[in-house]
Amino acid sequence: PAAGQPDFEALLAQLNREEKATEKALNDLAAEAESARRRTIARGRAYVRKSRAGLLPVGGGFDELVNHASRLERLRRALERDVAAEKALTRKRSKLSKRLADLRARKGPLEAQARITSQQRAALLAQQDRAAAFERAFSNSVGSWDNTAIYGADPGSPGAGPSMEAAAFGAMKGRLPFPLPGRAQVRKASRGGGGPGLEMTAPKGAPVRAVYKGRVAFADQYPDYGHTVILEHGGGYYTVSAGLESFAVKVGDDVSSGDRLGTVGDDGRGPMLYFEVREGSDPLQPSEWFGLE
Repeated sequence: PAAGQPDFEALLAQLNREEKATEKALNDLAAEAESARRRTIARGRAYVRKSRAGLLPVGGGFDELVNHASRLERLRRALERDVAAEKALTRKRSKLSKRLADLRARKGPLEAQARITSQQRAALLAQQDRAAAFERAFSNSVGSWDNTAIYGADPGSPGAGPSMEAAAFGAMKGRLPFPLPGRAQVRKASRGGGGPGLEMTAPKGAPVRAVYKGRVAFADQYPDYGHTVILEHGGGYYTVSAGLESFAVKVGDDVSSGDRLGTVGDDGRGPMLYFEVREGSDPLQPSEWFGLE
């Protein structure tokens, strides 16, 4: 915490302990008060009985009458003490109840702050996880066994090495199909210090398709990019489709050229798709891959 500011989490923990102790004290007092109430009732009934007995003729004469009056007075004083003790317990319970209410009132804002802090921590961790996943998506996994389903080659067969995989996507330079149906306005752009990339205008909700076969390496929200799908195409090549409204794939899915990845979204600047081509983590000029230059 900042200087001069209390650690609200420590304060909340302290209030929780005080609340628990106060609740226990109240429960103990409730049991004590019930015992005192029963004792007062019993003594009160005894006092009433003896008081009535004092109005009747006493066979023991005057001395017995005096002794009876003395016993009755002692009983009355004991009853007064019982009543006073019961009132003291009531006051104590009332004081503890007010303290408990005060503790809970003080806890309310702290619990709200704790929830916010917990949500912020969770959001930060989720963002860090997405950032790590985003970076991992561009790690070079060429030649790994995981890629055999994508490229359809037996890793043990001749010619199935990285050069062939690189050539498979690399040979598409200048011939990649557009990821959107129909015609679209295209302009060079970048996102969050990345790029170069292309912004392609399209109707909101239009399907976004894979430009080449591959595997989904990332499908999540990412700062500045929005909803993003990263496809790993082999040979260290990746394509990034960002600004989506929804996903049609998840991490680990194998896709073919033309498969639907999601739909076009609108980040407030109009509906569009943002597209990048990368080799490893290095962005390439995507317009060259579509034959626009």
